[in-house]
Amino acid sequence: MKSALVIVFLFFLFFFLSANNQAHAASFSLPYLNHHEIPIHVPQPESIAFDCNGAPYVGVADGRIFKWLGSPFGWIEFAVTSANRPREVCDLSTSKDNEPICGRPLGLKFDLTTCELYIADAYFGLLKTGPYGGVAQVLAISVEGFPFRFLNGVDIDHQSGMVYFTDTSAIYQRRNWELSVSTGDKTGRLMRYDPSTKNVTVLLHGLAFANGVALSKDSDFVLVTQTTAKNVLRYWLQGPRANTVDTFFNLRGAPDNINININGEFWVAENSAGRGKAVKLDAQGNFLDVVDGLNPVSHVEQRYGNLWIGSVVNKFVGVILNFV
Repeated sequence: MKSALVIVFLFFLFFFLSANNQAHAASFSLPYLNHHEIPIHVPQPESIAFDCNGAPYVGVADGRIFKWLGSPFGWIEFAVTSANRPREVCDLSTSKDNEPICGRPLGLKFDLTTCELYIADAYFGLLKTGPYGGVAQVLAISVEGFPFRFLNGVDIDHQSGMVYFTDTSAIYQRRNWELSVSTGDKTGRLMRYDPSTKNVTVLLHGLAFANGVALSKDSDFVLVTQTTAKNVLRYWLQGPRANTVDTFFNLRGAPDNINININGEFWVAENSAGRGKAVKLDAQGNFLDVVDGLNPVSHVEQRYGNLWIGSVVNKFVGVILNFV
């Protein structure tokens, strides 16, 4: 099975390299790294997800989710997060004022058992689609009697099927995210959705701009980034420290999404003063490596030795090839 996935991934990578000849000039300052860009006609690919065959997907500014088919086919629309989304208003829109009606899919993650895509939409809640996309199904829009305000990151325990996700703020929507920062808002939450019971449980309250989320390789803990606190918290799920939280890592800049690689190490997207970097940590929270010279970055994920880069400002998905 693993060899088949590698073959499929290489197939998509071959098409990606062909398409890169059409890309605009690189926006990364990485003179010593082999990096490329996959242009996309709708900007702000916040996060990236890979399906059961290794194909990449992104959520973009106008509320849609796109799948990369490779050159000459490019990106195709895969899903939307609302059946009532008015295309005449939403398609190609980059206005934050349109987000409440268009949606804004932020966290994306495929369940590799069912091949369903789970979506944390900033406005429409926790959603999912089948393997063929379409209009996403609503799974949850509230917890403890209060509606979600600003869903952001998502990850899945592929053994239990449990879904972990964040609500950045209980007060401010994404279109007003600056106020969450400027007021020192600490109303973010880390939550867990149980697909078998359809219940949502709050694991952590009082988070400072809760953002990315990533499970450990053995699912004994889950990590959550706090953007304004500039750190990564670890919530223990199993063992003698179960249901307790500690600081996993402190950063100099503001973290966004966090993702695990096949070795159980973590990549954190970090931003400071308008520039971005990718920070690599081991499973114990020790610093391993950094890739600097990126423009603002929201997502970093290592797949078969390549680093995939998402951003809330770019009009492309970046890939650093053969990164070991």
